[in-house]
Amino acid sequence: MTTISIIGSGNMARAIGTRAAEHGHTVEILSRNATAAQDLAAQIGHGATVGTFGADPAGDIVFVAVLYQGAVEAVQHFGEALAGKTLVDISNPFNADASGIVTTPGDSIAHRIAAVSPADTHVIKAFNTIFGGVIAGDAPLDVFFAGDGTEAKAGFAAFLESLNLQPRDAGGLGMAHALEWAGILLVGLANNGAGFDVAFKAEVR
Repeated sequence: MTTISIIGSGNMARAIGTRAAEHGHTVEILSRNATAAQDLAAQIGHGATVGTFGADPAGDIVFVAVLYQGAVEAVQHFGEALAGKTLVDISNPFNADASGIVTTPGDSIAHRIAAVSPADTHVIKAFNTIFGGVIAGDAPLDVFFAGDGTEAKAGFAAFLESLNLQPRDAGGLGMAHALEWAGILLVGLANNGAGFDVAFKAEVR
């Protein structure tokens, strides 16, 4: 098993951190709000720890689990501490009424994070198409992800499998924008009868 670090202390941080901890991984929480970080680590249990915001993350896989408006700035704050890490952007850049996204083709929050990350950081877009409550349910799920770097993606896929999740590789980082639109589709389905327990699945026949 491995150690993962999560930048953020909100609902998605709790869902991902709890699932990882329950499957035997060590979880480190990194948040500007030290009290919130301590509270979340206590909720997660299983030896979850709290690190110093901006210091070297303990995990080789680092989740950026903050609202999209603060994602790039958070990554900039860590700077070279993220060198060599696999950085997972889970954000959804929804517009004000969640009818669309603020990024454009060829752009995504993952692209913006990659632009300010150390050169040897591998950025992956993932988990933005799954509701936190569904992740926390611990049922088998498909996780759609996109990113560059064969070795980093293989390591991330292995991590997903260890959580009883099915990795679904959507391609290079250029597909991150499509995944952000998929987040809008998911919310549309939830708001129009499917409910917030809905999840995407790719059935291979």
